[in-house]
Amino acid sequence: MSGLIDRLRRGWQQRQLRDSEWRFLVDAPPPGEWVALDCETTGLNPRSDEIIAIGAVRIVGNRVLTSERLELLVRPEHGVSAESIRVHRLREQDVQDGVPAEEAMRRLLHFIGARPLVGYYLEFDVAMINRTLKRTLGLTLPQEKIEVSRLYYDHVFQQLPPHKQQENTEIDLRFATIMDALGLPTREAHDALNDAVMAALAFIKLRVLRGEAG
Repeated sequence: MSGLIDRLRRGWQQRQLRDSEWRFLVDAPPPGEWVALDCETTGLNPRSDEIIAIGAVRIVGNRVLTSERLELLVRPEHGVSAESIRVHRLREQDVQDGVPAEEAMRRLLHFIGARPLVGYYLEFDVAMINRTLKRTLGLTLPQEKIEVSRLYYDHVFQQLPPHKQQENTEIDLRFATIMDALGLPTREAHDALNDAVMAALAFIKLRVLRGEAG
């Protein structure tokens, strides 16, 4: 039932967007293109915390186009906690000159266009963005979402012998583990652009392993 409700909600939003300035979001995406996305936030509660940094990079075929990237500091309405500073090292003075939330959302939407979104634990980032979008522009992200950890899980699961598949074997889905297992270079974590680039690299490698790219 929830799947049907989600499809109806998406269909309603697509009809609404076709009559607005954001109709390009529901156009057919450019073939073989995606956008990898990551956010840094003031905390882990999508109902109350705020976005303070956004990193996004375009993927075309088997290439991560780091020259086509979006890096934004976003000025929060409330303060930055000591705990969040410890994680992402963005201090109050670092974000006070960031762009307002509405401007950040506009720039992000124009950067993404209709391209599917790629990310690591993307659900959280999308929830944070959707809350901000709903408040500032009255919409939510309509694009397809592709979860890198899900692709990796499916890839590893398919390599297991049948008896292991039936035992509900646990698979380590930590980002560092995924990057290491795929033989990919890592960047400093908890930086929005770095995390987006790493998610993009993992996505491309998994597509190759799945035979979806040359």
